[in-house]
Amino acid sequence: MGTAVTLVKDSPPEVPAARPAAPAAERRRGRRENLAGYLFMSPWIAGFLLLTAGPMAASLYFAFTDYNLFASPKWIGLHNFTTMFDDPRWQKSVEVTAKYVVIGTPLKLLLALGVALLLAQSRRGQAFYRAAFYAPSLIGASVSVGFVWRALFSDDAVVDRAQSFLGFPAGGWVGDPGRVLYSLVALTVWQFGAPMVIFLAGLKQVPRELYEAAEVDGAGPLRRFWSITLPMISPVLFFNVLLETIHSFQIFGSAYVVSNTTCGPADATLVYTCYLYQKGFRESQMGFASAMAWMLLLAVALVTAVLFWSQKRWVHYEEDAR
Repeated sequence: MGTAVTLVKDSPPEVPAARPAAPAAERRRGRRENLAGYLFMSPWIAGFLLLTAGPMAASLYFAFTDYNLFASPKWIGLHNFTTMFDDPRWQKSVEVTAKYVVIGTPLKLLLALGVALLLAQSRRGQAFYRAAFYAPSLIGASVSVGFVWRALFSDDAVVDRAQSFLGFPAGGWVGDPGRVLYSLVALTVWQFGAPMVIFLAGLKQVPRELYEAAEVDGAGPLRRFWSITLPMISPVLFFNVLLETIHSFQIFGSAYVVSNTTCGPADATLVYTCYLYQKGFRESQMGFASAMAWMLLLAVALVTAVLFWSQKRWVHYEEDAR
């Protein structure tokens, strides 16, 4: 009796079952949630398009045109930029702004760091001192403070009399082309509260164990500050340097008010934004002013890029130590 051989065909591979389509109710609910999200975002989107992106695009176009606010803009290419570089007052505004940034920003940050180091120590009335030192940052940008500052540094005012009492030559800072810019520097240094609070937050994050170990090894206060405090707060220091540098480039209100809207005397307080305002709104050269605005944006972007490039050499992050 022969053996029966049964041929069995290979069964095809199993195909995974397709995922069932989402129910219509779930799809409708997802669309409603997306719509609700866009509705909540719509005020910001409208504000960004109408108040930021739209004006920026318009100013970029006006930068290449001859536009005086009263006639249609005429395309002139790079003429505004070439004229700008040959303008002595534009060169003066760049010089004054650079001097203000180079002097004012480091002094402000040094004072903010010094006060933050004092406030980081436990003492009575600490909350009061923090609020008192921070207050000038809240009111320093107001027009009223600019008028007060002008009165303080005017001829025969409080600062002038104090100089005379101490034996220094008087005459007022506001009317002196050689000293009026330093009154603006003093005003920005006086507003050290915001970077001070940021420094204070960074100091609170430094582990106390590092200071205790350094004291055991015989390190003095200066050595501990240089080897422990500065490296540990270097990210905070970088943030403050970046933020305050950008703010310094944008100075306008204090220079405009202290100089009594003249940006003088003798263009001594002719900061970049003040000259931009004069060209755009006093002389109605909106095309030239738009070109100046974009040059300022490029300058700030370049300085920011340099700062980000340099941070690799002196900023120490916690991830780098791992």
